[in-house]
Amino acid sequence: MTKVKICGITNLEDALAAIEFGADALGFVVAPSPRQITTSMARDIVSQLPPFICKVGVFLNSELSQVQETMSLCNLDMAQLHGDESPEFCAVLFPKAVKVFTADSLPDGRELARYRVAAYMLDRDKGAIADDSAQSRIWKLAFDIRDYGPVILAGGLTPENVRQAIEIARPYAVDASSGVELEPGKKDHEKIRDFIAAAKNG
Repeated sequence: MTKVKICGITNLEDALAAIEFGADALGFVVAPSPRQITTSMARDIVSQLPPFICKVGVFLNSELSQVQETMSLCNLDMAQLHGDESPEFCAVLFPKAVKVFTADSLPDGRELARYRVAAYMLDRDKGAIADDSAQSRIWKLAFDIRDYGPVILAGGLTPENVRQAIEIARPYAVDASSGVELEPGKKDHEKIRDFIAAAKNG
C-alpha cells in the first residue's frame, strides 16, 4: 500500500486530522516558505503527536549542523532536502535523509546512485507551470528511477489526480501540501481525508 505524507503542517489540529485519516508521515517546513514554521512551533506540535508517525523536517540549503540541530531539537525523524545538497552531505545524515529533485534537476543514473539516502523525492519545480504534460513527465520519471531506491512522488498532487499518479509512477509514497489546503498553512480536512483514501484504497 502506498504511504502518504501530508506536508506543510503548521498547527496541531491539522496534524491530528491527517493522522486520524491515515497519514503515515507529516512534514514541517523550516525552510523559507509560506508554510514555514519556527523550530519551537515544530517542537511543540511534534511533542503532542501519537507514536509511530514519521516526522519530517523540510530544509533548503541549510548548513549540515543546522539540519542536525533542528532535527534533534524538534525530535524529527527525517530531513527532506530541497536544495543543492551533495551526496556527501546526504551520507552524513543517512538513513534519515530524503533528497528532492525536480524533472530538470534529476541527475543521470550514475550520479543518482551516489546519493546514500532513505528515499528520493520527485517534486515539481516551484516556478513551473502546473500543466498536464509537466505532471506526466514527473510521474514517468518517478517510475523510471525506482530501481535506485524508494521514490516519493510530490508536486501538484490532489485528491482528484493522486490515483492516476500512483498508477503511472508506482511510488513508495506520495506527498501532498497545497493540494489539500484551504490556504497556505491551513489544511482542508475533507481534502486530506479524500486524498489519503484515494492514495491508499484506489
